[in-house]
Amino acid sequence: MLEELLIFTRGGLILWSSCRALGGAALKGSPIDALIRSCLLEERSADASFSQDTYSLKWTFHNELGLVFVAVYQRILHLLYVDDLLAAVRKEFSQIYDPKRTNYDDFSDIFRQLHLEAEARAEEMKKSKQAIASRPSLTASQKTGPKARGDSRGNAGGKKGGSGKDDSDGDSGKEHNANGTFKGQENGIKDNSRARDVVVKGKENGGPKDNGAFDVNKLQKLRNKNNHKNNVPTDNGTKKPSKPAIKKKENRVWDDAPSNKKLDYTDPADERGDEVTEHVVINQGESMMDKDEYVSSDSEEEEVEDGPKKKGWFSSMFQSIAGKNALEKSDLQPALKALKDRLMTKNVAEEIAEKLCESVAASLEGKKLGSFTRISSTVQTAMEEALLRILTPRRSIDILRDVHAAKERGRPYIIVFVGVNGVGKSTNLAKVAYWLLQHNLSVTLAACDTFRSGAVEQLRTHARRLQIPIFEKGYEKDPAVVAKEAIQEASRNKSDVVLVDTAGRMQDNEPLMRALSKLINLNSPDLVLFVGEALVGNDAVDQLTKFNQKLADLSAVPTARLIDGILLTKFDTIDDKVGAALSMVYISGAPVMFVGCGQSYTDLKKLNVKSIVKTLLK
Repeated sequence: MLEELLIFTRGGLILWSSCRALGGAALKGSPIDALIRSCLLEERSADASFSQDTYSLKWTFHNELGLVFVAVYQRILHLLYVDDLLAAVRKEFSQIYDPKRTNYDDFSDIFRQLHLEAEARAEEMKKSKQAIASRPSLTASQKTGPKARGDSRGNAGGKKGGSGKDDSDGDSGKEHNANGTFKGQENGIKDNSRARDVVVKGKENGGPKDNGAFDVNKLQKLRNKNNHKNNVPTDNGTKKPSKPAIKKKENRVWDDAPSNKKLDYTDPADERGDEVTEHVVINQGESMMDKDEYVSSDSEEEEVEDGPKKKGWFSSMFQSIAGKNALEKSDLQPALKALKDRLMTKNVAEEIAEKLCESVAASLEGKKLGSFTRISSTVQTAMEEALLRILTPRRSIDILRDVHAAKERGRPYIIVFVGVNGVGKSTNLAKVAYWLLQHNLSVTLAACDTFRSGAVEQLRTHARRLQIPIFEKGYEKDPAVVAKEAIQEASRNKSDVVLVDTAGRMQDNEPLMRALSKLINLNSPDLVLFVGEALVGNDAVDQLTKFNQKLADLSAVPTARLIDGILLTKFDTIDDKVGAALSMVYISGAPVMFVGCGQSYTDLKKLNVKSIVKTLLK
């Protein structure tokens, strides 16, 4: 049963609702609001359907008029007529639509008729499918019927002396018994013996002389013969060559002038690393987070080709002046294919590039081009707007404001860093700590990577150089308990921020993902940051999807905590291959809050959305 059909403009003005017009029950929750927030505004309008709570939603657009048609029905029902009904409603409503009109109560009778017709067509289609599905079984029985009758006739013929034509051979036809059943058994025995004879003959003709036995001695002789040909000594009694003497690596000497310069720059400390030395880095300058990045405003952009030019100069000029009819999908395909290829060369995951192009096609199909407007420029503008909407954060990412708000409530602000192995979680955690110190905030580090050897020592070195406290319990401890004790210690010491370092883990490592889920659920951090490389392509989709899925599946609470933000590392190594940022934001819906772009503590900056979009489409 259809719960509701809603018609509204892209600006959000509701024109007609089946619940309001026909007196239906109101929907539970806000599934249509969730559709707009999670799908239509996120350039996922090319998806087939959307599910929210107990409802499934399908939709279609009228791009020329700027209308959206949404059908809502129960998820457990598989309504076959929804797409047909949406197309019919779209066609009928577009004929009576007037931009100056807001009341469409007269459409209720039309909708009732369209609904009944769509249900009737769906029922008729269902019956025809059932009839087609039942037809092969009947034909099978018809095929077996004559065969059975032929067998009975063959048996009868056997009684008469084998005059009937059956599948038996000539020898069995000459010899017959009074009872046809014994005759059939004799035929079967003869057929089987003949099959065995064929197999044995095939063995004798195709196999070796000893009926297929494997001759090990012959194989050894052939192997030794090949070894002698290639002058390769065999292993029988030969001595193994002695290993060459290993030369000790020496320092390289340039221009025959030995250098006594010290190459070890690590700070001297005891074996626990508790000793604070004179080589403490207190200030390396202003962090790049506090510097504004400007983007050049040159508008010299490469336009996407529409495909091979087949029209002459006069027809192209006339079309530019007069405009074009409503855009069809076939008109958009060449420009969208070029855009998809361009996005993939910028390291955007193939799945994401495909969905983006489908979404842009859905938003442009049916629109009319204006005068002197090319399809390529229209597609490029639509894609640019879509990328800006995706990459622009939907909520505030001002961490400093949130830290001060938590400080006023008398508790520390907790950030947990998660991610796969080797992406730079500990290094970028130290960069974030340095940035917070520059804003006069007290920071405590929590060494919750109790899995990787050297992780605690690495974080201890950063804490010593930045002169900030660190809470550690060593290795092979429960990271969730270590994080809880670190937060309690930071609360007693009046620390403003607690940065929790966790072990790197692959997205399909269930024991480590279970431990991470426990840490997040037990300590309820204010921010869960996913640390990912800017070098990844298609794997970014898999990493973030499975991280969020595991955190949701393994959560012990009904409302699971998922990834809140992204820290993109190694951004200085990718040149213009910035597509990982788009892939991660699109698949998770979380904003990029930090970008790591170097080796020092100051190399941390904000994501410049306009710069990324310009680079992707360049």
